[in-house]
Amino acid sequence: MIIKQITKYLEEWAPKEVAWEKDNVGLQIGDMKNKISNILLALDLDTKVVEQAKRKKCNLIITHHPFIFTPLKKLNFNNNKKARLIKDLILNNISLYSAHTNLDYTKNGVSFELAKRLGLKNIRFLEHQASNQYKLVVFVPEKNIDTVSNAIFNAGGGIIGEYSKCSTKNPVEGTFEGSEKTNPFIGNPNTFETVSEIRLEVLVDSWKLDDVVAAMKYAHPYEEPAFDILVLKNKNLNYGTGAIGELPQKTSEKEFLSIVKTSLKANGIRYSSGKNKGIKRVAVCGGTCSDYTNSAIINNADAFITADVKYHTFQDAEGKIMLVDAGHYETEVHVLLPLKKELENFIKKNNGDIKVFKYSGNGNPVKFFN
Repeated sequence: MIIKQITKYLEEWAPKEVAWEKDNVGLQIGDMKNKISNILLALDLDTKVVEQAKRKKCNLIITHHPFIFTPLKKLNFNNNKKARLIKDLILNNISLYSAHTNLDYTKNGVSFELAKRLGLKNIRFLEHQASNQYKLVVFVPEKNIDTVSNAIFNAGGGIIGEYSKCSTKNPVEGTFEGSEKTNPFIGNPNTFETVSEIRLEVLVDSWKLDDVVAAMKYAHPYEEPAFDILVLKNKNLNYGTGAIGELPQKTSEKEFLSIVKTSLKANGIRYSSGKNKGIKRVAVCGGTCSDYTNSAIINNADAFITADVKYHTFQDAEGKIMLVDAGHYETEVHVLLPLKKELENFIKKNNGDIKVFKYSGNGNPVKFFN
């Protein structure tokens, strides 16, 4: 199994196209054609992670945070730790891949896993992404409608939330007249034709559009299929920021803080008090997401768990919602275990013998003095 097969599977779950526009996700160092020996998963890349990869004979490291985020201007191996790590990876033929905000913004990614760790039920996105979908409208002869629609579905069109193969079909009457250079599927050149057709409408994610249109054209019987591509402002049900759900039962703020600390294995928690009416509905967002505090309030959350919260953000939230800073590392690292299981299942289905390891060390750079 080569790296490209693993990354293709990952990007079907967490497409690069849903990542923050300034992010740097995907292959950081290496070659997509390299055959994989073993895989190591980590939140960040550092010397200890690379050494563990060597010991476990892993030639692919997958991190959440991109190791290369800003452009590199030089590689000075004498006094630059990052440059030395890059050299070490290259000399040992170890490839590096990052799934960052695309893993944040997808179902069962960072925030969904954070919500599960806290025992939340009925988990859904806090905010959905918008304006990254199109509607494909194509006109098809009635007898060819199944062939064309199946081609579109197989290319990734027609997915709405947990439903696939979604479409709308309406009978219409089409007209055309081909020149002498045409070879129409129905009728004859230089003849005005009227045909019964089906207007097929399908929702398509923006990054799948080219493949879907190509599949439609290949399956369509006409020389020149008539179709429209409409830009949508719809909210995408499958991608978004943060998550929100409910605890099995209402708890006090003190009990809730204990749940957070224990579930996330946090050494310390910063927080501001909410309405003091108990905690039932909880919003979460792994990493730096305090900008979404108002969204949590609008969605009637009793508490919002995130990281890297500023003093004045705590101040603004006080009395409106219980705002909890549980730590950047602590709110993100738990995604590595479900990521490990996803990759192991994929490898097993494809009869691979690759082992997937989760970094056994603690890569949290933040320490607490008690």
